[in-house]
Amino acid sequence: MPKGYQGMVDGGSNIVEANWESVSSILQVGGTIIGSARCKAFRTREGRLQAASNLIQRGITNLCVIGGDGSLTGANIFRKEWSELLEELAKNGKISQEAVKKYSYLNVVGMVGSIDNDFCGTDMTIGTDSALHRIMEVVDAIMTTAQSHQRTFVLEVMGRHCGYLALVSALACGADWVFLPESPPEEGWEENMCVKLSENRARKKRLNIIIVAEGAIDTQNNPISSEKIKDLVVTQLGFDTRVTILGHVQRGGTPSAFDRILASRMGVEAVVALLEATPDTPACVVSLSGNQAVRLPLVECVQMTQDVQKAMDERRFKDAVRLRGRSFEGNLNIYKRLAIKLPDDQIQKSNCNVAVVNVGAPAAGMNAAVRSAVRVGIADGHKMLAIYDGFDGFAKGKIKEIGWSDVGGWTGQGGSILGTKRVLPGKFLEEIAGQMRAHSINALLIIGGFEAYLGLLELSAARERHEEFCIPMVMVPATVSNNVPGSDFSIGSDTALNTITDTCDRIKQSASGTKRRVFIIETMGGYCGYLANMGGLAAGADAAYIFEEPFDIRDLQSNVEHLTEKMKTTIQRGLVLRNESCSENYTTDFIYQLYSEEGKGVFDCRKNVLGHMQQGGVPSPFDRNFGTKISARAMQWITTKLKESHSKGKKCVTDDCICVLGISKRDVLFQPVAELKKETDFEHRIPKEQWWLKLRPLMKILAKYKASYDVSDSGQLEPVQPRSTQGEPATI
Repeated sequence: MPKGYQGMVDGGSNIVEANWESVSSILQVGGTIIGSARCKAFRTREGRLQAASNLIQRGITNLCVIGGDGSLTGANIFRKEWSELLEELAKNGKISQEAVKKYSYLNVVGMVGSIDNDFCGTDMTIGTDSALHRIMEVVDAIMTTAQSHQRTFVLEVMGRHCGYLALVSALACGADWVFLPESPPEEGWEENMCVKLSENRARKKRLNIIIVAEGAIDTQNNPISSEKIKDLVVTQLGFDTRVTILGHVQRGGTPSAFDRILASRMGVEAVVALLEATPDTPACVVSLSGNQAVRLPLVECVQMTQDVQKAMDERRFKDAVRLRGRSFEGNLNIYKRLAIKLPDDQIQKSNCNVAVVNVGAPAAGMNAAVRSAVRVGIADGHKMLAIYDGFDGFAKGKIKEIGWSDVGGWTGQGGSILGTKRVLPGKFLEEIAGQMRAHSINALLIIGGFEAYLGLLELSAARERHEEFCIPMVMVPATVSNNVPGSDFSIGSDTALNTITDTCDRIKQSASGTKRRVFIIETMGGYCGYLANMGGLAAGADAAYIFEEPFDIRDLQSNVEHLTEKMKTTIQRGLVLRNESCSENYTTDFIYQLYSEEGKGVFDCRKNVLGHMQQGGVPSPFDRNFGTKISARAMQWITTKLKESHSKGKKCVTDDCICVLGISKRDVLFQPVAELKKETDFEHRIPKEQWWLKLRPLMKILAKYKASYDVSDSGQLEPVQPRSTQGEPATI
C-alpha cells in the first residue's frame, strides 16, 4: 500500500497487488519503495471509515504495519473500531450485510521500523543497525581529521526522545562524553566534563569526541544543544572545537546485513502470525529478543514506550532507563565503566594478574574486546597483562603490562593489534606454565576462534600435570566463520557478512547492464556455512551451497533449471554463493563450468572468490559493540571467580572454571568446555547443531523454491516484561 495510511484512506490506485517481480531487487535499497507518509486523515474517524471501506472493497482483512509507535497505535485503534466502522458503512449503504459478516474482524501485526530503537519490547528495531553504520562511518572519518589537528568534535546524532543511537555510538567509538535524554548529566556536569577532557589531553589523547542526542536535556528538562557544549569547551578550555550535525544522513544509505536478515526474519514471522490469528487474538508486534523472534502484545508495548516519555517528563530518569529495557541499561553501565577511569587511589587492588591473548585468525572487533577487557579489569583492581602473538608469543614470554590509555582508540581498528596466531598450546605446555609462574598469572581471557577453543581444551586437560593452569580461564568467540560451539554469534562475523553483502550488491549492479548473467561467489568459513547462508539471505541469492546440507548433481541441475526459468522473467540475473569447503569435488570451478555449459544460449557465468577481504576492514558497529559488551561480561566473571577462589583459598580444578562465553537464543551463557566437547564435530571444526540452519528454508522460499519453513519457535504471545530464564538475558 503506497504512501502509508494516506494510501489506505485515498484508495483507488494506492492499493495494488504485489507480486514476485514487483518486490525484486529492492533488498539493497534504503528507505521504503512503497513510500510512507504522515496522515492526518487517518487520525480522524472519517478517515478510518474511508480506509475500512477501501479495504472491504478488496476483501482485505489482514494488515501488516511497519512503522514506529505512532503507526502501530493507529493500527490498534483501527482494529478496535473495525466492527463499528463496518456497521456504519452498512447503515450508509456502502457495503452489504453479507460483507459485514464475511469481513467481521481485522487482524493486525506490527513490525517496528525506526532508526531510534525507541520501541519497548524489542532489542533491535529495523533500521537501527544501518543508522549506526552511517554514524560510525562519519566518526571514523572525523577521527583521522581530529587526530591530525588535535581537535575536539561535538557530534549530534538523531534521537529526540531516545538516546539509543548516541549511547551505542559512544560505546562503539570510545567517546569521551555522551548526552542522552533518558540519563541527563548530574549537576555540575560542565566542570566534570571539562576536567575529563583536559585529563584525556594530558594523557596524550589527540582527539576528544563528545556525542549528543538531539533531544539531550539536563536534570531540569532544559535542552542541552551541541552549540552550548562547543561554547563551553572553547571558553573553559580554549580547545579548537567543531560541531558536526549528522541529520538525515542517518536515515539514508543501503541497509546493513544485520537489518536485511532481521527484516526478513520478522517479515516471515509477521505473515505466520497473521495466518494463525483468530478473532480473539490481540494485535501483536513481532520483535527480537536476544537472537529469537518473539510476538508481543502491541498495546502493552506501545503503553510501555509512552511510559518512558512520561517518566522523562516527570524527571524520573532512573525509571526511564529501566523502562527502556535491559539492552539500554546494560549499554549505559558499560559505557560509564569504560569511559571514566577512577583515580588509582580510589581503585581497590585485587593483587591479581589477569592476562589477555588473541588466538587464531584475525577478526574485526578483537581490538574492541581487548580494550573493554583491559579497562574493566583495571577498574576491578587487577593488573592487566597483554600476551602478544597468541600461544606462540605466550611460550616465548612476549608478555607486557597494558594500561588504561594504552587501549585508547582501539575500538575502530580492524585486525588484531596484539597479534594473533593459529598455533595451539599443546607443544609448549612446559614453557607456557613457566611463563605463568614467572608473571604469576591468576586468570586468562582468550579472544579467538576455533583454535582458541581447542587451546582451551588442551590447557584444561593439562591441569593435572601443571598446577599453573588451575586458574579461571574464559574464551570469548571471535572468528569470521562463526563456528565456535557455545555461541550463536562470534565477534567478526557481522563485519565479514557486510563485506560479502556489499560485494554482492556491487556484483548484482554490474549484472544489471549485461542481461542474463549468473554470478558464482565463493565465501570463507571453513566447513561452516554461516557466511554463505546468511550472506545469501542478505544479498538475495538464488542458492547457497554449504557443507551442512549435502547436495548432489541433481540439486545442481535443478538450480540451473530454476535459473533458466528466471531468465524468462524481467529479473535477468542470478547470484549463487558457495562455501569454500562445502564439497571436495563440486568445487567453485566445477560449478562455474557446469553452469556455463548448461546455461549456454540462456545465460553466461562469472565467478568471484572473495578471499581474505572477509577478514579485513574496520569492524561494523555490531562487532564493536558485541566485542565490547561480551568481553566486559567475561572480565566480570573472572573477577567473581577470583574472589571465590581467594575466599576459599582453593585452586580452580572444577570444570566450571574453564568456560566459553556466548549467546544462546536469549541468554548469555558461560558453558564449561568439558560439556561443549560432546556438542562439537572436531573433524570439521563446527558445532553439531547450528541455529541458523533453521533459516535455510527462508532463503529458498525467497528465491522462489518450494520449501517448508519451521515456525515451531514462535506461536504464543508473550508478556512484555521478559520472563526469567536460567541464564542472564542476552542483548544484542
